[in-house]
Amino acid sequence: MSSVSYLFVIAVFGVGFSLVVLSLQYKHLLGVLLSLELMMLSLFLMIVSVGSGFNFEGQLCLILITLSACEASLGLAVLVSLIRTHGNDYVQSFNGYKC
Repeated sequence: MSSVSYLFVIAVFGVGFSLVVLSLQYKHLLGVLLSLELMMLSLFLMIVSVGSGFNFEGQLCLILITLSACEASLGLAVLVSLIRTHGNDYVQSFNGYKC
C-alpha cells in the first residue's frame, strides 16, 4: 500500500465521520457548519490522493478550496445574523416563515 492509498483511506474516514457528526449533532448550527467544513476538507484530501497519479488535480483542488472558503464565509455570516436576530444558534428555533 502506497502513501497515496493511505491518504485516500483517511479521506474516506473523514467523509464518513463528518456524515455521522452531521446526522448526530444537528442541535447547534455551529456544529453543522463545522461538520460541513470537515467534509469539504476530506473531499479535498480525497481529490489530492486520487488525482496525484494524473496531472489535473491542481485546477480541481483550487476550485474545491475556493468553494469551501465561500461556504465557510457564508455559513459564518448566516450564523452571526441568526444569533443576532434569535439570540441563540439552535437549529430547532429557526423558522423559515419569519424571513
